[in-house]
Amino acid sequence: MHRVLVESSRPKLRNRKKLRYEDITVVDRSLLKRAVGAAALGNAMEWFDFGVYAYIADTIAEVFFPPTVSAGVRLIGTFGAFTAAFLMRPLGGLVFGPLGDRIGRQKVLAVTMIMMAIGTLCIGLIPSYSSIGVWSPILLVLARMVQGFSTGGEYGGATTFIAEYSPDKRRGFMGSWLEFGTLSGYVLGASVVTGMKAWVPHETLLDWGWRIPFLVAGPLGIIGLYMRLKLEETPAFQKHAEEAEKRGRSGEPFWKMFTEYWPALLICVGLVLVFNVTDYMLLSYMPTYLSEQLHLDATHGLLLIIVVMVVMMLIIMVGGRITDQVGRKPVMMAGCLGFLVLSWPLMLLVHDGGLVVTFLGLMGLGLLLLCFEVSMPSALPALFPTAIRYGALSIAFNISVSLFGGTTPLVMQSLISATGHDFWPAWYLMAAGAIGAVAVFFSRETANKPLWGSGPAVSSEAEARELMRASAKDG
Repeated sequence: MHRVLVESSRPKLRNRKKLRYEDITVVDRSLLKRAVGAAALGNAMEWFDFGVYAYIADTIAEVFFPPTVSAGVRLIGTFGAFTAAFLMRPLGGLVFGPLGDRIGRQKVLAVTMIMMAIGTLCIGLIPSYSSIGVWSPILLVLARMVQGFSTGGEYGGATTFIAEYSPDKRRGFMGSWLEFGTLSGYVLGASVVTGMKAWVPHETLLDWGWRIPFLVAGPLGIIGLYMRLKLEETPAFQKHAEEAEKRGRSGEPFWKMFTEYWPALLICVGLVLVFNVTDYMLLSYMPTYLSEQLHLDATHGLLLIIVVMVVMMLIIMVGGRITDQVGRKPVMMAGCLGFLVLSWPLMLLVHDGGLVVTFLGLMGLGLLLLCFEVSMPSALPALFPTAIRYGALSIAFNISVSLFGGTTPLVMQSLISATGHDFWPAWYLMAAGAIGAVAVFFSRETANKPLWGSGPAVSSEAEARELMRASAKDG
């Protein structure tokens, strides 16, 4: 039923219409590179913070929470503050998403960048629990909420920005750069924390050393803001704004995304669920799982995750190109079925305890996660038309992340603490894979096709002329 509704909610393709030159967007390569770089940097900065927070969670637990409670309770409190940001993300998406559809993607992305930098910087300035008592965790939660509010408009805007700038035949490859930024931020954050834990005495780390990764957010934010302010608005939004002005309308009514496009919203929630549950499970929770549940040396555990991410970075561009060749759906379905079938055996390898075998289990999970890293940045924006793309994607994405993805570390730690069973991650990943498979089944294949509401986008004048000749023949 949903598939029928999704099909009927999209405009019918007019294959017989002869294309004119003005119907085709020839993408400026230099602008495309700048757009991808600015979007990826913002994503890298966001995930640098999330990576640092996740990998230094045990230290944050000691700094911000009373020593009179157990280590497990302090960790739950730390991941609770981590989760607080995700409670604000839907609100941020609700504000920044529709705003990006009205005033433009570039302006909103500049605002989210500076807000994210401020929130991260504030964490590095909060006094410890021993200094100000209960106000310490309260201020931590407030800073995380500022981060969450700004992040609510970040990913939806960044994916929209890259997708609307990219040629149709290279959208998967260009979108994979966004997740390259994600992994870069994680690797940088994990490397900084690993180096600090290896070479900085524990007392120094507790006293002031933990603040360093958060304080670098200020300079990074200024660089990212400068890059985003220098960008031009996407061709798709410019054309949409011009047409809306001619019609005397500013855009689609906000409520239409819920009444007319709800099937696409549901599909988006399902896709984001499997993407982010697996993402946060591997990249955010596994370092804590390895040290707290498997009693692996914290430095060794972080190094294993770093190596997994570096391998993913080395092949992510290849994966993006593959989605342009074979399509997004086969790659996403492979990831979903992989988690459904392989989560248990891979977690058995992780649970083995030996460094080599544990690494093989983690690497298997990383390769399955890569199926979503290479396809989601191009698949998700294509679910919605230009007029509501930023808003609909931001709202659906952040609702799903807040309910399922960002809560993963807290839910896992709570379930394991309550039951004493270590294999909850495997069951959770299997459930996410099953839900994701349903969402992929009902989605459309969008590789090598124009974005909904836009004409064809090509890489060169020659490709535009070839497309016009092919259109003339078909006509």
